[in-house]
Amino acid sequence: MKTISLIACVVGGLVLSSSGRSPTLRVGFGACDITPALDKKVYIAGFGKNRVAKGVHDPLMARVIVLADGQRKIALASVDLVGLFLPVVERIRQRLPGFAYVLVSSTHNHEGPDTLGLWGPNAFVSGVDPAYLKQVEDGVVKAIQQADRQLAPAAARLGRVPVPELLNDSREPYVKHDDLVALQLDDPKGKTIGLVVQWNCHPEDLGAKNTEISADYVWATVAHLHEQHACPVVYLTGTVGGLMSSLRLELKDGQGNPLKEGTFARTEAYGRLVGKAADKAIAAAKPVTLTPFAVERRDLFLPIDNQLYLLAWKLGVLDRQSYRWTGDWRRAEPLGPGDAKADLRKCIKTEIGWLRLGDLDVAAIPGEIYPELVLGKVQDPPDAGADFPKAAVEPSIYGQLTGKHRMIVGLANDEIGYIIPKRQWDEKPPYCYGRMRRQYGEENSLGPETAPLLCEAFRVLTRSDR
Repeated sequence: MKTISLIACVVGGLVLSSSGRSPTLRVGFGACDITPALDKKVYIAGFGKNRVAKGVHDPLMARVIVLADGQRKIALASVDLVGLFLPVVERIRQRLPGFAYVLVSSTHNHEGPDTLGLWGPNAFVSGVDPAYLKQVEDGVVKAIQQADRQLAPAAARLGRVPVPELLNDSREPYVKHDDLVALQLDDPKGKTIGLVVQWNCHPEDLGAKNTEISADYVWATVAHLHEQHACPVVYLTGTVGGLMSSLRLELKDGQGNPLKEGTFARTEAYGRLVGKAADKAIAAAKPVTLTPFAVERRDLFLPIDNQLYLLAWKLGVLDRQSYRWTGDWRRAEPLGPGDAKADLRKCIKTEIGWLRLGDLDVAAIPGEIYPELVLGKVQDPPDAGADFPKAAVEPSIYGQLTGKHRMIVGLANDEIGYIIPKRQWDEKPPYCYGRMRRQYGEENSLGPETAPLLCEAFRVLTRSDR
């Protein structure tokens, strides 16, 4: 396990520069096209298996902002992919000496290549192309290096706007994280040099039948903002579990006619609505101080109780190191020669992070966390049909952040699946809310202990007496 603490100078509980004044912020933006070539089969991730790409509608991108406070540099990267496992991010970091922290988040795009292994030709074969993963690694590194070369003084403004009408929560209890956050970076003359937009929705609007590579609605959001502001845009995903989607929302064209689901016209319309919401947040943005930096990250171990995931590991469909679970999220034991197929509880290593950028607190969460866990809205009392009605309510993510402003980055440095409140776990009958069948979610989670362990680890990470 590893804990990293990077703080300038602590005086009376406040993080200050040696002069007592906030240091000058410098920022740079970079981007790289990571669209796969279709000279061999590319399996599209996010819905069913054996969905082979037949064309490219719009490019997949790695988009980056690098920030520096005079003492250290951090990079925030976003890729138009369904997810990346932590080992890929660790390889990227190894190639970027001089950075105090590198965060690589995936938008959770359901119309790009399989980068995890779960959407190959069948249940027994991975859909991952190692050569493409290398292309992604190279692209992220290139984009970060490009942004690093562009570093220049900047001032920041931050705005947020609630847009519940742009989210469909498809799982009870219905709780939305509907705040869109926009960060505007300006040069000393007041010209906008870049935007960072964070929104909480699955990029899955094109649906399961699409066979063209696309960034889904994110391409239209970024295109709209680029047209309006003439600057680079970094889109970050946030709280997408629970399940936050644009599917089944009623969207209409300019003449008031309903737009058909699964069409590029509808997906573009949704993406531009997100872009217009970002315009509102930008228009209302207020100056914010983003320096100095404080960065905390920590490895943690989470047990794998999902039997389908365990089978996928045995078959090699999921290519990722596992460990022997010790009962402690802080430590695990390497598997012995005969342990890989042994009947013992296994776990994986993942990572959480907390960034304090001046007045802005950022939580880096490695999966698809439910809004209830972020906002402190876990159902209480629990439904009578819940599998663990006596489970304690997890400490909320935002409840641990004490900065003036807060933001979350989901699928940060890893994709561990859904992070579900334990007392809302519902695999066994009788099902919650009088339903005849269970709701979707648990089949794409490591297990019911994921949320309690991860939220407790995040609480410990943010404690001053850790």
